Amino acid sequence: MFILYFCERILTYIYMELKTRQLEIIEAAGRLLTKGGVNSLTIKNIAKEMNFSEGAVYRHFQSKEEIIVALLRYLGAIIDDRLNAIPQTDNAEQNMKNLFFEQFLFFSQHQHFVVAVFSDGLIEESKAVNEAIFSLIAIMEKHLTNIITEGQATACFNPDIPASQLVQIVLGTYKLQMFKWRLSGFSFDIHAEGSSIMSSLLLLVKS
Repeated sequence: MFILYFCERILTYIYMELKTRQLEIIEAAGRLLTKGGVNSLTIKNIAKEMNFSEGAVYRHFQSKEEIIVALLRYLGAIIDDRLNAIPQTDNAEQNMKNLFFEQFLFFSQHQHFVVAVFSDGLIEESKAVNEAIFSLIAIMEKHLTNIITEGQATACFNPDIPASQLVQIVLGTYKLQMFKWRLSGFSFDIHAEGSSIMSSLLLLVKS
């Protein structure tokens, strides 16, 4: 718990401290990753995407790795803030629907961050990147675990399956749907399709 709390404070600090130009670089990096994968993410390509000189990018970030880590931490802080802001009800099923409603809504408006959901090509980029990916996953797991534990305590969700395993099942379904959306070129309504899939999944995990 201490490690997760520490990670969250780092994420929140970075979220607050990033400058406008740094955010623009992060978003440009997200667009490049989504369009061409990790191989397309170079300082040269980021500069070209932004109509910058390479030197201008280096004034804000020293390396590609630093940009990727900042992107993942920034995204984690945004997700944590948004999910914390969701009003909680006495119904765990509704809380779960609200969580994924918010997630699908966010990514439908910010497609350039989708690549970070499943860390396509980012794993093994570096130890620092892996740690940032782990922190991002931990944030989603934290919110899901709270809802599922609550749902099991109130006999809403199946108590015979450990909460940790239900979290993995739910996250796996969510990531697969996001992956299909990206492969389709964002051709379908992820908000509608994703919410429908998660509602069906809830039928399977309910008591």
